[in-house]
Amino acid sequence: MRDILSISRLISGVIILITIGCSAPSKSDTQYIINELMKKQEVCWSSGDLECFMEPYWHSDSLKFIGRKGLTYGWQKTLENYKKSYPTAADMGKLTFTNLYIEQLSTDYVSVIGKWHLERSMGNLEGHYSLLWKRMGGQWKIISDHSS
Repeated sequence: MRDILSISRLISGVIILITIGCSAPSKSDTQYIINELMKKQEVCWSSGDLECFMEPYWHSDSLKFIGRKGLTYGWQKTLENYKKSYPTAADMGKLTFTNLYIEQLSTDYVSVIGKWHLERSMGNLEGHYSLLWKRMGGQWKIISDHSS
């Protein structure tokens, strides 16, 4: 009888551990992940690597980017627009993001509002952004970006 009771307790413990391990990440875990992804974007941009910068964006024709020229659909078109607007490392400068507000809307969606700043020898640029992140296949991806 003791063996059956011990096995039952062991199984219950394993089930609890599996449940804890499979639960959704906490709000602070998600914020940390988003912040780290955006820090990597800063490094990629500042080193002149637009493809690296675009890694967290949803690689889909359904990606939405809203900028000063209006709405653009698609990862490839967004990348092409960045290349036209920032053709050289001097044009790109050093990028800094400041996240002002991060809200976890659900286990799979996060809204981020913040400021961007480009430090450049030809003159600095800055503005604001609103990002909608979605967890897909265990990874966080930007599905909508409104930057101005």
